Amino acid sequence: MPTLSASSSSASASASASTPPLPVPGPASRDAAVPADTLAALINLAGRQRMLSQRLVLQALLASMGRELALAAAREALALFADSHTTLVHGKGRLPGAHFAEVREAYFGAAGGDGRIREFISLAEQTLQALESGASQSATLLQALIGSAGAVLPLLNQITQIYESESRRCAEHLKRQLLALMGDIKSVAKQARMVAFNAQVLAARSGDSGREFAVVAKELTQVTGEIDELAEVALRVSGD
Repeated sequence: MPTLSASSSSASASASASTPPLPVPGPASRDAAVPADTLAALINLAGRQRMLSQRLVLQALLASMGRELALAAAREALALFADSHTTLVHGKGRLPGAHFAEVREAYFGAAGGDGRIREFISLAEQTLQALESGASQSATLLQALIGSAGAVLPLLNQITQIYESESRRCAEHLKRQLLALMGDIKSVAKQARMVAFNAQVLAARSGDSGREFAVVAKELTQVTGEIDELAEVALRVSGD
């Protein structure tokens, strides 16, 4: 990053003060239920970070060329990028944030993803402020921002891939649970068929006195058949 003047250093301090570091999220149970639509939202949010980082740099570059509205567009992209990062790390509403080990490692482990992204955000704030005020160091800051965006892009790609892998893992875990449940249901249905068959045999031996019992046994046989059909449908839906 280039050496900044006193005014730029002041801007940097102001930017850092406006976005104080938040506590590192604590560990969560790996098998904690995270709905598929929630994981999809996290994947979309992580993917959007890549696009926003590039849009931010492009609009800042256009602003340096005097293009109208470019500075406002760059500020909007930066605000969305910063808010999305906070959401991905610390959560917001139904989104749990960095709720499993791999994504926490990406943000707070050796790669220092959270710190690198926050540095990019701070540099972007300085650059846009310099462009707005016409400061002499705006060109130097812009070049630094372009380089920072290129360096942070692989990290953003990695985080998106981590969320995609987690989504696949959760889908496989859910499928295994469904298969186990279907196995239990089929086992119960099998035992019920045996009971129904034995009941029909006993009813037939009892003559007229076992007629009503035979009706009940027949109904139980039909119910177990319907259970088998439902289990087969569920297995087909699960893709097995």
